[in-house]
Amino acid sequence: MRRIHYAYVVLSVTFLALLAAAGLRSAPGVLLTPLQLSFGWDRATVSAGVALGIFTNGLVGPFAAALMQTWGLRRVLIGGLTLMAAATFASLLMSEPWQYLLTWGLVSGVGSGAVAGVLAAAVVNRWFARRQGLMMGVMTASTSMGSLVFLPTMAALSQTGDWRPVVWLVSLTLALLIPLSALLMRDSPAELGLRREGEAADAPDLPPAPRGRSLLALTVLSRAVRVPTFWLLFAGFFVCGFTTNGLIGSHLIAYCGDQGMAPVQAAGLLSLMGLFDLIGGTASGWLADRYNARRLLFAWFILRGLSLLVLPLLPFDAVSLLPFAILFGLNWIATVPPTLKLTNARFGQAEGPIVYGWIFTGHQAGAAAAAIGAGVIRQLSGGYAPAVWLGAGSALAMGLVFLLWRDRPATV
Repeated sequence: MRRIHYAYVVLSVTFLALLAAAGLRSAPGVLLTPLQLSFGWDRATVSAGVALGIFTNGLVGPFAAALMQTWGLRRVLIGGLTLMAAATFASLLMSEPWQYLLTWGLVSGVGSGAVAGVLAAAVVNRWFARRQGLMMGVMTASTSMGSLVFLPTMAALSQTGDWRPVVWLVSLTLALLIPLSALLMRDSPAELGLRREGEAADAPDLPPAPRGRSLLALTVLSRAVRVPTFWLLFAGFFVCGFTTNGLIGSHLIAYCGDQGMAPVQAAGLLSLMGLFDLIGGTASGWLADRYNARRLLFAWFILRGLSLLVLPLLPFDAVSLLPFAILFGLNWIATVPPTLKLTNARFGQAEGPIVYGWIFTGHQAGAAAAAIGAGVIRQLSGGYAPAVWLGAGSALAMGLVFLLWRDRPATV
């Protein structure tokens, strides 16, 4: 039998770490109501903690990608998991809003920023020479699996209004992954005397990674901002984050609760989205290896905008929301593989993961804006519909931008 390439071991470890980080980032959506009941904090205060965590997660991304070039994948992964576990364990002792902002916002945001899309991009570029779109689709599908695995359990644990069992679940999962990552994670194929998966023995080596340590992320950014494609992809990811993690991921359970749906049922819808997100993300990666990435992004954003447009018009019961959950789930992370493809094509395999990290900052900035903005809109207007329609309009507009955009290289 042919030996399994070690790239798939690294892929599996990274997938599990990303899955656990996704569980951490989805937990605040479940905790919104229990934290309000336990501490008397208003919706805007709790949403601010969600927004801080999301934004910090994105801001750390490019610096984490730069550290992966100098410290290695393994050290950065272990450091991120350790920070997340420490922050969530410490939150068990919190009693004031600033402690919630510090643990679930700042510290966990830094840790999860090191275990996010930039890690997936670095692993794909460093370990795979073929099927990069498919591999990125599989990796980013861990976000979906995080929802599928964690959300129903977390919702069931929080049914009594107690938030602490949810925190214990997330904390212990993260802690268990630290020794597993230390044992199995490797920085590059060369460390084991291998070539990248699918790479011929006589293939030229990858260009050397840019150096610069602490200034590397800023140096790469200074070059990227001069390229219009960077701003296009940054804007696309801003809208992507606004409509997914920030709006639906953070507020759907509370939105359904306002309409009389039980939290477990609402979490079940998010979990169902996770299942179809796994299918849609993987399929998008397969398509990105074969078709025009810009046209794929046009299709994904239009589909997302249309699905959000009808959400406030639907009856809020499990049967009526089922088509929305399937459609939105298929589309949730479908934008990621074509975005990475465009990034690598425009900025190269060496600097691509760092540029992708900055583009991902746009994703998390959009998610943070929606997480706090939707909470404020809900508090001021008494409902979530205006926020959902704002997300729908932004997605439709972004789809048209990708349709009309013309940029080199034209073959991408």
